[in-house]
Amino acid sequence: MSSHNQPTVLLVEDEPAQREVLAYNLEAEGFAVAQAGDGEEAMMLVDEAAPDIIILDWMMPNLSGIEVCRRLKMRPETRNIPIILLSARAEEVDRVRGLETGADDYVIKPYSVLELMARARAQLRRVRPSTAGVVLEFGDIRLDPETHRVYRADKVLKLGPTEFRLLTTFMEKPGRVWSREALLDRVWGRDIYVDTRTVDVHIGRLRKALCQHGGEDPLRTVRGAGYALG
Repeated sequence: MSSHNQPTVLLVEDEPAQREVLAYNLEAEGFAVAQAGDGEEAMMLVDEAAPDIIILDWMMPNLSGIEVCRRLKMRPETRNIPIILLSARAEEVDRVRGLETGADDYVIKPYSVLELMARARAQLRRVRPSTAGVVLEFGDIRLDPETHRVYRADKVLKLGPTEFRLLTTFMEKPGRVWSREALLDRVWGRDIYVDTRTVDVHIGRLRKALCQHGGEDPLRTVRGAGYALG
């Protein structure tokens, strides 16, 4: 869905004209946009590559948005993806139902596109703080996404662009185990064919860079699963 660490949004809306307007505005906000016209297609796209955020229309034929939301929030691998639910249902009972199903935000139609973009950015800051320029810290490691500088114990580390993106991914979710395939999707992008062994090579380079001034290796290899920070 994305490349070079670009944040991704899955837009699920069965009205093509409305979907195109939203997709245009989301791309202008810097998102990579994947589109689905119904709930079944949405579930398929999430299985292929989990997005950072989902904007989901409630009223759709066959599999409704509320059911898509319920299913995704029940699955451990997708429950932390923020979901903004769009609905013409303005009654309090409907908003409560949407939020209790697991939606992270609820926007009533007709809505302001500017407000929806602001809400999407707010959710993105929560799950991908580096895209908002937030300095990331883990132990004695500090990463500044705006200046593209990394420090360890206040000493500057020299990292290549791929290693920088890898470290950003790890530092946004310390402790999370990333499979090689998930790292390929996040760091290289789905449109670029890279062998999974390439991930191992760059992990090795990142480890060397992180320890260039001494200190223990903060990266953990999880046998049969992937890599994690801490």
